[in-house]
Amino acid sequence: MPLVSIITPSWNVAGLIGETIESVRAQTMGDWELLIADDCSSDQTASVVERHAASDPRIKLIRQPRNGGPALARQAAIERAEGRFLAFLDSDDLWLPPKLERQIEFARKNRAALSYTAFRRIDEAGSVTGRLITVPASLTYEQLLKNTSIATLTALVDRDIAGNIAMKNEPYDDFCLWLSILKNGHVAYGLNEDLARYRVRGVSVSSRRLRSAGWVWHIYRNVEQLPLPKSAWSFAHWATRAWLRRRQF
Repeated sequence: MPLVSIITPSWNVAGLIGETIESVRAQTMGDWELLIADDCSSDQTASVVERHAASDPRIKLIRQPRNGGPALARQAAIERAEGRFLAFLDSDDLWLPPKLERQIEFARKNRAALSYTAFRRIDEAGSVTGRLITVPASLTYEQLLKNTSIATLTALVDRDIAGNIAMKNEPYDDFCLWLSILKNGHVAYGLNEDLARYRVRGVSVSSRRLRSAGWVWHIYRNVEQLPLPKSAWSFAHWATRAWLRRRQF
């Protein structure tokens, strides 16, 4: 059984997913499986994945029966996962070669149910833009409500500690998952090493900010069911940190 199951939803990324897969194959730690749940792509995404899978049995394509969004695709991959650790990597993002090895070592040392790392942003062409996005040393549930620090491509869950997990079919499903883990009393730990590349493409920065803000407010009120005053207080902190973080971009 693999030590790490990598959870990757995909949809119409035929021109990028090959680079994402190669960044996984280049890892200095080879004890992994890559579960790519394709959400009914209308381009050649599934064919690209199949070509890679033909030469590396650790790569596995899961074909979703219907287009349902990233949360359901991630859940389909989680249900097939065999590893103790779950690592999350979106289909257009990249890891640096030591990412898994360094983070697994860090997570084990800290007995972390959830860990995350620093990263840099890249543009559609793959060029690095902006500074290193650093992360806090640790986050509790209450702190994460007010924070933006856990980027999906850097997250690692230890199922031996966190227990069974499942995605909520909600916007910002990854944020919901981190909250659900920490709500059980766990602490997330941050590794301040440059180990990942987050690709920004397509949607304008301003519209992305508004969409994210709306999702966060929805999670406060409808998923976490926070009282209005606590939601407002948490949102004010979240928005401030989001603004400060984007200045690093």
